[in-house]
Amino acid sequence: MTEVMIDRPWINSEADMNQELYYMFRGISLLEDEKTIKSNNLRYDITVIPPYMLGREFVKTAGHYHPIIPKTNVSYTEVYEVLYGTALYLLQKVEGNKVLDAYFVEAKAGDKVIIPPGYGHITINNTNDLMIMANWVAADFSSIYDPLKPLRGGCYYVLQDKILKNENYGVIPDINYKKSTTKLGLTPMYKLVNDLEKLNFLIAPQYHKEMFEE
Repeated sequence: MTEVMIDRPWINSEADMNQELYYMFRGISLLEDEKTIKSNNLRYDITVIPPYMLGREFVKTAGHYHPIIPKTNVSYTEVYEVLYGTALYLLQKVEGNKVLDAYFVEAKAGDKVIIPPGYGHITINNTNDLMIMANWVAADFSSIYDPLKPLRGGCYYVLQDKILKNENYGVIPDINYKKSTTKLGLTPMYKLVNDLEKLNFLIAPQYHKEMFEE
């Protein structure tokens, strides 16, 4: 994680390298749903992010991108739901070190956030409270973490007193915010296990462009 943090003096002097920043629980389900979820090539995960400061910066996930789906030019997607607390999601679309698009989504308990194809994303807990989120994602790929490391993280750092541009990126757009999605309804996202066809956009996003339109 130190590769994607901004506060180098804190890392070099005060950081506890044994500190656990967040907890990921992959492949969560009720026992009776496990077979159905796996047969649809899906996975339901839960991530817990306690409040913590990385020096001047709020605690965050390492951030990642998704690979291109075989025989397409489109990457896999993902959908998140905040279960408890408040999360700040940073989504960015990058070409080299040039940011083509970037925006934040603030999501509270019950809110859902769809990651469009081609976007990397980082989750930040910029509160003093615990944050718990869930996600649905296709089960048959591995996330890509390495592109963020030489750039020292995402295109923005969320600090206690401001949001700071990461100057390792050559071109960075102005700060922009978007709302969470309403396209999956108001019911808890896990209940989609009873209607997994609605999650087909995670497996084949090339056929579901409407899910990524504002």
